Amino acid sequence: MIKPICDNLHLIPLDLPSEGFHRFLGAWLYKNDHTVILVDPGPRSTMPALLQVLEEMNIRHIDHILLTHIHLDHAGGLGFLLDRYPDAKAICHPRGVQHLLKPDKLWEASRKLLGDTALLYGEPAPVPEKNLDFRRDFPAGEMAVKVYETPGHAPHHLCYRIGDMLFAGEAAGIFYPLAGNIYLRIAAPPGFDLHDYRRSLDILRQTDTSVLCFSHYGLSFETRRLLDMASAQTELWATVISKFSRSESALFEEEVFESLLDQDPGLSCFHLLPADVKKRETYFLGNSFRGFRIALNKKEDS
Repeated sequence: MIKPICDNLHLIPLDLPSEGFHRFLGAWLYKNDHTVILVDPGPRSTMPALLQVLEEMNIRHIDHILLTHIHLDHAGGLGFLLDRYPDAKAICHPRGVQHLLKPDKLWEASRKLLGDTALLYGEPAPVPEKNLDFRRDFPAGEMAVKVYETPGHAPHHLCYRIGDMLFAGEAAGIFYPLAGNIYLRIAAPPGFDLHDYRRSLDILRQTDTSVLCFSHYGLSFETRRLLDMASAQTELWATVISKFSRSESALFEEEVFESLLDQDPGLSCFHLLPADVKKRETYFLGNSFRGFRIALNKKEDS
């Protein structure tokens, strides 16, 4: 069910038919009398659900599709979405363009990295070159879209500001809305760059915004608190994981998790997550611990 945040902003859930994959993916729709903007349309497999919601909302055209990055769960459905909205312009970092034009290598790499999860997202279709664009700042009706280059989670990561709203993608981590509590974790896949991630968080912390919109999942009206929390979490993870960075133990992930669970405010509410979401997060936390360790070891070896 679509969740209206305010008159102009709506969160469209993109739930997947797998255990724990609810309240995990969401597309953001911003519209006013002059423009319609969609942020991170999601994977191929959720396109029918997205298109149904857009039809129910009587969305006949989309002016801009803002991609925070090109990973399958954020942009894998773009080619199919453009079949329905062929005049939309998709804003994408130049580093990601070739993977959207010819997604074969992206799909192959995703299959190797994610396994069955990649199949759950679905294979992306090529995106027409005429639909791709990159602008640092541009008008959108009476509003303006400000574009921030925020590498770290991925080298092609972008964040966007529209008015008081900051669309952070995964530059500030993964958020799960809990009543009166905060669950927050870093998303560090292979290719994660710790130096860039820190720098990108610093950029976001300098924005004066009141609404922080996550691609995973939902939003917070405590932008500064969440960004400060994400920054502190990054430093804590660097300290803890560095202790295990050269470990050959098969228990690496469990050791890091137990250590962080006692120290990381972002993970302190892990026990409050629904059981199926805990299972999902345990899987992705392991991926992130490994990606973070690779980044630390690469830094030490350079």
